[in-house]
Amino acid sequence: MGRAVQRRYLGLTAAVAVLGMTATLSGCGADGGSGDVTLKLVAADYGTSAANKSDKYWDGIARSFEASHPGIKVDVTVLPWTDVDREVAKMVKDGKAPDIAQIGAYADYAKAGKLYSADDMLSIPTQANFLPKLIDAGQVNRIQYGLPFVASTRLLFYNKKLFSQAGLDAPRTWSDIASDAAALKQRGVSYPFALPLGPEESQAETLMWMLSGGGGYTDEVGSYDIASEENAKTFDWLKSNLVDKGLVGPVAPGKLNRAKAFEEFSKGKVGMLNGHPTLMDEAQKQGVEVGMVPLPGEHGPTAGSMGVADWIMGFKQNDHRVEIGKFFDFLFTDKNVIEFADMYDMLPVTGSASAAMEDDAKYKPLHQFLAALPESEFYPFGKTSWAAASESIKANIGKAVQPGANPQSVLERISRDATQAEAAE
Repeated sequence: MGRAVQRRYLGLTAAVAVLGMTATLSGCGADGGSGDVTLKLVAADYGTSAANKSDKYWDGIARSFEASHPGIKVDVTVLPWTDVDREVAKMVKDGKAPDIAQIGAYADYAKAGKLYSADDMLSIPTQANFLPKLIDAGQVNRIQYGLPFVASTRLLFYNKKLFSQAGLDAPRTWSDIASDAAALKQRGVSYPFALPLGPEESQAETLMWMLSGGGGYTDEVGSYDIASEENAKTFDWLKSNLVDKGLVGPVAPGKLNRAKAFEEFSKGKVGMLNGHPTLMDEAQKQGVEVGMVPLPGEHGPTAGSMGVADWIMGFKQNDHRVEIGKFFDFLFTDKNVIEFADMYDMLPVTGSASAAMEDDAKYKPLHQFLAALPESEFYPFGKTSWAAASESIKANIGKAVQPGANPQSVLERISRDATQAEAAE
C-alpha cells in the first residue's frame, strides 16, 4: 500500500473508530448471542502439501475464537479448491448451507437472497478496514455481500540472469517486451515471453493484457465491453508482435497453462511472464534471480494492475447473524489476516494489515505487490454471469492469437457469450 493510500486509510479509520467506540452496525449490537451456538464453517485449502494445509490455520482461529467467546463453537471443514465451490453449492441446494463459507464466488448466493450483507454482520471498524477496491469488488447492486478473505496482484517477472547476459534492461513498454523477447530468442531462450492463454487461468492473463492496453472486461458503468476497440488492438499487437514472430516459446499460447509457464520460469527457461507472489518464492527456491516491474503498457508502465481475491461470506439459513459477525470481527484482526497472507505468499485485504506488512522489512519481497493492490482492477465478481463469461474466455481466447485468426471476431464471440449470460439472469 503506497503512503498516500496509507494516509487515506488511516484518516478513514480514525473517523470510524470514534463511532466504533459507541456504536456498531447491526451484526454486533448489544443484543448478544442466543445461547450455545455452533457455527459451521467451510473453507478452501491453499496448501500445496501436507506440511502447509490450511487446516492448521483454521483450527488455530477456531480454538482462539472459542476461548474468547464462550457459548460459540466453530466446526471447520477444509476442502480442496477442486471441490469446495461444488460442495458448498450442494449444501445450499440441499438446505444445509454452512454459516460461513470461504470460497471463490459469492454473487449467485447474494442474488438469491441467501447471504447477510456486510452491514448486517460487521462492526463499523472492521467493515471500514477493507481496501476500497475490494469493497467495490464484493458488491451486488451496490451492497457488499462478499467479504474479501485474501488477495493477490500481478507484476511482470523477468529472469535477471538472462536479461543481464543479453545486455537488456527491464521492459517498460510493449515495444520493449517485443525487442527484449527477440534478443532472448537469438540467445536460445526457450520461452522469450511465456503467454499462457490455455484454459487453466487465461481469464487472468487476458485481463492483464487488456488493462495494459487501456481496456478491460467492462466499461465505466459496469457493462461488458470485451470486444472494445482497445481490447482488439491489444490482441492484434500480441498476435503480430509476439506470437507470429515466434517469441512465445514452443507451446502455442492457447495450449499453455499458467502452471506450466510458472514451472518453466522456475527452471530458468523463460525470459518474461506475468506472475504473482507465489511464483517469486518458488523461482527463488530454485535459484532463479527474479526481477519484477509493473505491467508494461503501450506507452509506459500500466497505471493499475490486475487483482485477484477470494471471498468469505455469511449465510442466513441458520439465523446466526450475530455470532457470524463476532467471528468475522475476530478473523479480520491484523494478526489473523497477516498470518494467513504470510503462510501462502498472498496479500492482506485490510488497510491496517497492509500498512503493517509494508512497514516490516520481513515482507520486503511483497512490497511491490502491496503497492499495486489498492489500484488494481478485479474481475466483475458482482455479476452472476461472470462464471459463464469466464468459461468462454478460457475456451476461446487462445484462438485470438492463432495463425490466420482475427482477434476481433474471437473477442466478439466471447462478448456475445457474456452478454447472453447477463441477459439470462
